[in-house]
Amino acid sequence: MDVVVVGAGPVGENVADRAARTGLSVVVVEKELVGGECSYWACMPSKALLRSGQALAAARRLPGAAEAVTGGLDAAEVLQRRTSFTHDWDDSSQAQWLESAGLSLVRGTARLDGPRRVRVGDEVLVARHAVVLSTGSVPVVPDVPGLADSSPWTSREATSAKTVPGRLFVLGGGVVGVELAQAWARLGSTVTLAARTGLLGGQEEFAGELVAGALRADGVDVRLGASPTRVTREGTGPFTVELSDGSRVEADEFLVATGRRPATSGLGLETVGLEDGGSLSVDDTGLVDGVEGGWLYATGDVSGRPKLTHQGKYAGRATGDAIAARAAGPIETPAWSRYTATADHHAVPQVVFTDPEVAQVGLTAAQARERGLDVKVVDYEIGNVAGASLVADGYTGTARMVVDEDRRVIVGVTFVGQDVAELLHAATVAIVGEVPLERLWHAVPSYPTISEVWLRLLETYGL
Repeated sequence: MDVVVVGAGPVGENVADRAARTGLSVVVVEKELVGGECSYWACMPSKALLRSGQALAAARRLPGAAEAVTGGLDAAEVLQRRTSFTHDWDDSSQAQWLESAGLSLVRGTARLDGPRRVRVGDEVLVARHAVVLSTGSVPVVPDVPGLADSSPWTSREATSAKTVPGRLFVLGGGVVGVELAQAWARLGSTVTLAARTGLLGGQEEFAGELVAGALRADGVDVRLGASPTRVTREGTGPFTVELSDGSRVEADEFLVATGRRPATSGLGLETVGLEDGGSLSVDDTGLVDGVEGGWLYATGDVSGRPKLTHQGKYAGRATGDAIAARAAGPIETPAWSRYTATADHHAVPQVVFTDPEVAQVGLTAAQARERGLDVKVVDYEIGNVAGASLVADGYTGTARMVVDEDRRVIVGVTFVGQDVAELLHAATVAIVGEVPLERLWHAVPSYPTISEVWLRLLETYGL
């Protein structure tokens, strides 16, 4: 075969599909479910758990609709809807898609067995052109005494649970922590969330503050600056969590949401001169640094690039195209070409699907200044936009635009508020296209929509 892709998640699927479109023969190896983490234990089920609560909360913000709401969520129906998105953890439909795309599937655990060789059980697959590692990432469980031995939840257990835990302790204030804390709180859990610092580190500070306020309004006990010092559990009984502030919390389940690391252990990296379990560094076409011959690629979480499904799929498409083109001969790979994931460095969009949503792309104000840019930061309260006042009474939210004054282009945008996720692609286009502010002024937002915030940001800037 021409190409072997290890990992059939959405990133690996995109690499394989793009490479195969030109006639290359491609084999995809998967040890779990075709469709990967996003389809079964992350993006899709977590958003399904959140959506019903968001719809109910939105109705309660509108007179006329609020009076019609007479009860809370039906947790069993929400969980059933979640399960429908995972096809009850059955990957047959996604496996059928691979076949329809002309891709071969080999089920089993893969490891490198020397240059261009992949061993799956007793079978050795030899790739003429490329091997692509798209094995994703795994949760990191911090070294807290008693925690690892107490069988805590990771995101997998939290998104696939069949019942609502009475009491849930969440460790971590990142995206997974805040999303699942809100989801389970709205489904009826008594939730405690502990984070060493503020929520949503790496985002604009106001984003974490607004989300923290919303979590508290939902009844979540948000404890900032607190860390577990010991966790104890007898059998399958409740957890006792001792915190650095001297307090104790009892919980029926404990969710670890403290980050993920690339899944490179056991991949056989040592057979090609790399460190087993080590991190992989790639160029913008996905080629792994430090491997001779230009045949080993890595995409998605395993590559050290942004750990976001959409960004991994984007890089996967570039890698698949580059592999196909290189099979025919040398290629040029300038920035912003179809063979390079250039946006990874400049315009990475991300949505935190809490209520309020956090939608951010590009650089925060602090990141822009760290890069030495002469920036102007423009903030605007989204609730002052007519379209937002129609969406919800008492709409609360903030927009921030970060401008590179030397080039007079936007390098970062953050929106926090109800229904702001759909604003984000306009910001992404503006940053990728480096649209001058004077030209962006002529992109007239429809009235009355929340998108009018763009006009208000530009007016506040001084246009």
